[in-house]
Amino acid sequence: MDVALPPEATAPRLREVVAAELRRLILAGHLVPGDRVVEDRLAEQLGVSRNPVREAIRVLEAEGFVNTTARRGAVVATLDDQQADDMFEVRLALEPLGARLAARASEPHAVRRMRQVLDEAQDRSADRDLDHLADLHSELHSIIFEMTGNAYLVGIAIPMVKRGQWLLRQKSPLRDPRAWAQHHDIIAAIEVGDPDLAEAEARRHVLTMRHELRATASPEPTAAP
Repeated sequence: MDVALPPEATAPRLREVVAAELRRLILAGHLVPGDRVVEDRLAEQLGVSRNPVREAIRVLEAEGFVNTTARRGAVVATLDDQQADDMFEVRLALEPLGARLAARASEPHAVRRMRQVLDEAQDRSADRDLDHLADLHSELHSIIFEMTGNAYLVGIAIPMVKRGQWLLRQKSPLRDPRAWAQHHDIIAAIEVGDPDLAEAEARRHVLTMRHELRATASPEPTAAP
């Protein structure tokens, strides 16, 4: 695994750059659930001191990507079926709100960008590049939250979107072009500035995704006779 930070990474933003790289390594599967995140090794790979690595680990721990224990140190977190279901309970509360507030703003530039992302996703769904599709899905939902202009909502929702991206890489209906059809309805409602419709379409989308993911959940263990 050969990685290096961009030369323009300066001290004030070093923690964020290291956190972004560590998040990328987890999302791309270079670090998998249960792997230790070794500070010395990561610092050497990125050409930084241990301090920004330690701070970046705290950032990812807050986002749910990493767990820290006294015995093993920092370890890539697992995301089991119950945790995935819990995440969708939260998304069911936040995403309809985000869509409602985004429809009130209805910024033409952001709407155009969402349509570009959606067009690319539908073009790419046939080539089965799940990593890229999950990135596009994350970007699309992040744009909606950022359109709200509500810093509190963005601060809560964007980390959830990033962790959801991790889940969608592991077991996802995103390769099915039909999975993207509901996004057209969400974007259309935001574009015309209809908060009620945007909220309803976002709720329908989250419920659909939760249903699809529940269908792929690990089967319950069979009790011994």
